[in-house]
Amino acid sequence: MTINCKGNLIDLSRPKVMGILNITPDSFYEGSRNISYDSLLNKAEIMLKEGAAFLDIGGYSTRPGAIDISTDEELKRVIPAVELILKHFPESRISIDTFRAEVASQSIEAGAAIINDISAGNLDEDMMNVIAKYQVPYIMMHMRGTPRNMKDLNKYEDLTQEVLYYFSEKIKAARLLGINDIIIDPGFGFAKNVSQNFELLSNLELFKTLELPVLAGLSRKLTIYKTLGFGPEEALNGTTVLNTIAITKGAHILRVHDVKEAMEVVKLTSQLKN
Repeated sequence: MTINCKGNLIDLSRPKVMGILNITPDSFYEGSRNISYDSLLNKAEIMLKEGAAFLDIGGYSTRPGAIDISTDEELKRVIPAVELILKHFPESRISIDTFRAEVASQSIEAGAAIINDISAGNLDEDMMNVIAKYQVPYIMMHMRGTPRNMKDLNKYEDLTQEVLYYFSEKIKAARLLGINDIIIDPGFGFAKNVSQNFELLSNLELFKTLELPVLAGLSRKLTIYKTLGFGPEEALNGTTVLNTIAITKGAHILRVHDVKEAMEVVKLTSQLKN
């Protein structure tokens, strides 16, 4: 399990941690909102020191019901952030959380190493062509609809099998374009309710059949804090519990708001004997 990031092979046989850096005023977790580049740079430095292998920059909030912004506005947020982080931390590996091909293209030109697409190409038909052109690792997530209507599109006959079929079709399309490095994200919280998220996590080991790295994005999500009866600010312990389960079921990357705690999960679970 390796991916090529700007000429460097990253071994995912030992799970890695991806730190979330949002440049948005309306992300669901207040602690992840960075509306100044000083705070962004400070948070990036902390995450890298704590052990993050990747930094995932997002300029478009994808929480349910999020406000739509233009491509130009997203670019104005994302590109300066990429340039700033690489100026201060040139060895960092930056992932861009976007479903827009133009944002992906310009971000890669600015130095980003990975594209993280919540729609796996469904919201921009040019996205996979951009990935094929630049040959960067591509994180494909499962989602139905858009962030504004996805919560109403969670009717499935067999959730896990339908998600696996979705990925088999997406992988086929990507391979036909010559895309080499693909990472699978089951899309916890995207067109899935709380019980469906737990079902997907329970069945996460079935995604090994795709023979690709799996990313788990569970950090501080509604599935945790609604189940426990409070808000995202208090969901760190619950996040650690579900991240531990995800790792033991085969996840290769944890996408998180709290890098230190996720690194502890990786270190402790690595001591388990298979």
